[in-house]
Amino acid sequence: MYDVCSFTHRCIVETIEGLRDGLTQFSGLSRTAVIFSIKPDDPIQIYDPQRLLTGHEPKFKELYIDNDDWRKKINISYDKKKFSNLIVEKNLELAGLISYGGRSSSVVYQMWFTEHHPDMCSIGPTERWLEQAVWRFSHDIANEEDLYTGISGSFLREYATHAVRDYLVDEMNALIGWDTQVRIYPILEAVLKISRTPEEGAWPKGELIFVEKRSLPMMEFMTKFPEAEQPMLENVGHIRKLLQSVENSDRKLVSDEKTIIGIIKGEKPDFSITADFKGRYGFLKLNDNIVCSFTDGSFKSTTRKANLVQVEEALLESSMEPVKASTLFKIVTSLVHNAATQRHGCSIVIDLNEKPIFISGHSLEQPLDLENHEYLELTKSLSKVDGALHLGGDLKLHGFACLLDGHYIPGEDRARGARFNSALRFTAEHDNIIVIVVSSDDHVSIMIDGIALNTSCLWKSSLFYNKPLLLEKWVTI
Repeated sequence: MYDVCSFTHRCIVETIEGLRDGLTQFSGLSRTAVIFSIKPDDPIQIYDPQRLLTGHEPKFKELYIDNDDWRKKINISYDKKKFSNLIVEKNLELAGLISYGGRSSSVVYQMWFTEHHPDMCSIGPTERWLEQAVWRFSHDIANEEDLYTGISGSFLREYATHAVRDYLVDEMNALIGWDTQVRIYPILEAVLKISRTPEEGAWPKGELIFVEKRSLPMMEFMTKFPEAEQPMLENVGHIRKLLQSVENSDRKLVSDEKTIIGIIKGEKPDFSITADFKGRYGFLKLNDNIVCSFTDGSFKSTTRKANLVQVEEALLESSMEPVKASTLFKIVTSLVHNAATQRHGCSIVIDLNEKPIFISGHSLEQPLDLENHEYLELTKSLSKVDGALHLGGDLKLHGFACLLDGHYIPGEDRARGARFNSALRFTAEHDNIIVIVVSSDDHVSIMIDGIALNTSCLWKSSLFYNKPLLLEKWVTI
């Protein structure tokens, strides 16, 4: 029976754990896995301690067991002392996964995997993260045990800013060529510093764009600062004050990555990096494409929009007319996003019964028609009042400040607080009810029939999967 040596096992485990921890900080709870073969004649192996790849067995059998195409592509001579001649193996495009791999003299084949979270701004930084895992593993195997430093896991845990930078550099080189002088690290450092710098108690809002020096003469400025008086980007306090001049407008501060040049209004140049500050969070964009978000001094992959796909599916599968179901989903989405943006907690009861049930709370003489914009805006304000909103399948608000109660059920989470657990109990005791809970930290939970549909579970490594396995054996388990 073929088995990996203890050194290879150690490299795999430490690399995959560091990768997993780093991606969890960047994207939320994440799993990681790898498929690899060290030497040209070695069998293909898999290490998937948290069963990320379960369900893809037929595809892996087709790719790696039923034919040798992956092995025939190996056109690098094996030399365990070399790792720098890496040939990229790109994303396998498997549903729900992001993958990236490579071939080198020290590791003839490797493919790393993680989850494709539905609320990612872009998979680009995550691909760069997986690419770094490829490099680190090749490097560690080439060094062998005597020179192994064990830092790969720690390096990958702290890779977020580097992953964003590497992705931006790759895209920038593709868009405007290798001769650009724009340095990305100072931009990212400034963005994070500004994002956590309040001014008179207010968090930053407005757009700061970074452009190439050679594009400045072609830009139409509303105003420019004299060259000798242009504020340095590293003067974070000054930049934060200047942001007030573009707050809540279509004006933008312009920087060449060293100083603030001036203010423009309207179109940006063909290439720009934009930091769009929105208070306690913001978005980093390459031209008009969102790369990632930032909050609390770090970059995140999330779009910061609640993933309400379970709600949409439940509405479409209900007895509601499809048009009404779609309209109700848009109403609910608007309410949830408003609460998340304003960072106040709220609960929303979606009552799909033919006649709405009675819920104790503030009733209304006449239900509010939520297709009316003014009533929808009023409902957003009412969501700030303690208690739940009561929405019917008739697209109307039937009550607010509603009290949700019920008896104890298995699956309650005391760490989540009264709002979460009360909603969980309520849905367990009432049919045709969906409850959405938005916490003050903008986390969103969806409950139906006493079950929280989108609550993240903590995956534990199985003892059976605590070491690499032959892929041929894994696909038959």
